[in-house]
Amino acid sequence: MTIKHTSFLLFLPALLAAACGGRFGDKHNDKRGLRIVSVSKQLTEIIFAVGGDTALVGVDISSTWPPAAKKITAVGYHRALNPEGIISLNPSVVWNDGNWGPQPTIDQLKKVGIPLRQFDGGNTIDSTERLIRQVAAEFHNARAGDSVCQRLDADMARADSLRKTFAGEPALKVLVIHFGQAANQYFVLNHRGTQQQMLEWAGAINVADTAQKWKNLSAEVIAQAQPDVILATDYGYDLQGSLEKFKQLPGVGLSPAAKNNRIYRIEEHDLVYLGPRTGQNVYNLIRLIHGAPGSK
Repeated sequence: MTIKHTSFLLFLPALLAAACGGRFGDKHNDKRGLRIVSVSKQLTEIIFAVGGDTALVGVDISSTWPPAAKKITAVGYHRALNPEGIISLNPSVVWNDGNWGPQPTIDQLKKVGIPLRQFDGGNTIDSTERLIRQVAAEFHNARAGDSVCQRLDADMARADSLRKTFAGEPALKVLVIHFGQAANQYFVLNHRGTQQQMLEWAGAINVADTAQKWKNLSAEVIAQAQPDVILATDYGYDLQGSLEKFKQLPGVGLSPAAKNNRIYRIEEHDLVYLGPRTGQNVYNLIRLIHGAPGSK
């Protein structure tokens, strides 16, 4: 059957949409044509905060905040990405923070001509605010960037005021236990990294051995550290299923934290990168560590 030219023109937009994965005009397509795959949880949260989330067509599995990020197509773990999953989303750009891979995936994305955009900074409050404003500018929304930064400053000031109320008390010893989804092992988070800064802002002492950034969990590590409080990141805590089961991990049950039931589940992203909610996260961390009423 022959299709008339006028009918063909009516069907042409639908055919083009189908050829490109049916993504034209859907809820994740930005009006300016941006189709972003974000492989950085920090960038993903900032994109949402400044109102650019309609441009997101894919995120890595560590991008779990805000909850709406989980509804966007996942392309894998940010350091173990498969190029086919990213290419299938027909992105106009892949945003990253430099901590992604593997290299063959990056090379393949370059080979097929997908632009890669690296954003640096975000490891101090000042550089995080510069990053927030930079991302906001990408969406022509400087006002949103300014608003997010002002709120971050106010939240940090509020957290600092709360910390000072506990200044006369002995500093609590804290151990952060993380379960790595990729390595499939337990680690304690050491003195190098964002979690160290978060604990300092909260007025706590990180009692992990400072020789390594990450250290395999062992009974000896816990016995030597004797933490008053254990912060268990979400993935590992949830894998155990309960406080009682978590206390059965090697050495954990012998710690003051376990004996006093001061083992708390905490979202990994709240500790390991800085972003729009960092001031709120520090405030909540202070309340949790110091046992403020209603903080559990």
